[in-house]
Amino acid sequence: MQEILMNSLSAKERYKLLSGSIVPRPIAFVTTNSTEADVVNAAPFSFFSMLSGDPPLVSIAVGRRAGVMKDTARNALESKELVIHIVSKEIVEAMNQTAATLESDKSELDLTSLQLIKSSRVTVPAIKEAKIRFECTLESHLPTKNDAGTEVSFDLLIARVLCVHIDDSVYDKEHNYVLADQLKPVARLSGPNYATLGKTYSMKRPD
Repeated sequence: MQEILMNSLSAKERYKLLSGSIVPRPIAFVTTNSTEADVVNAAPFSFFSMLSGDPPLVSIAVGRRAGVMKDTARNALESKELVIHIVSKEIVEAMNQTAATLESDKSELDLTSLQLIKSSRVTVPAIKEAKIRFECTLESHLPTKNDAGTEVSFDLLIARVLCVHIDDSVYDKEHNYVLADQLKPVARLSGPNYATLGKTYSMKRPD
């Protein structure tokens, strides 16, 4: 077994090793309102996780480019609102298009056929085609510096989920279950690679 010290690797090498090991990762497809232009920005992030059910918190790490904050982080920080969509097979190609680097006054959604729908608890519009979406407020923001301490390398956003919109086709209302086999979520692997659900199984937890 190899032992690899993180301080022996470049930032790119660390990213490649970690992103290839911590798989599969869910994808947060995020919309925010631009505070500089009258557009809705949209972007996917695969450093995304649930933190707690009480309170209902999720986290997203938004990397910076040469220390410059991305539109999603800047918009969320200024407006304190965002909508997070779960990516299913039906929208994964459109989601990939929104990963393009555009000027902040341009909407990535214009590169797709996705439609916006009004949210009920926040001012940020949502993506109509997404089968699950979370309307959120920004709970906290943690800018994190690189190892050298010379610049911020990413912004950790912790969001509080105010409400969930879920399509009837992927929800068992009687048991309050999300039907993952109907949702067909897409996960991120390393590089340009993605995955869908394969065989699933259950294990009883010990008492």
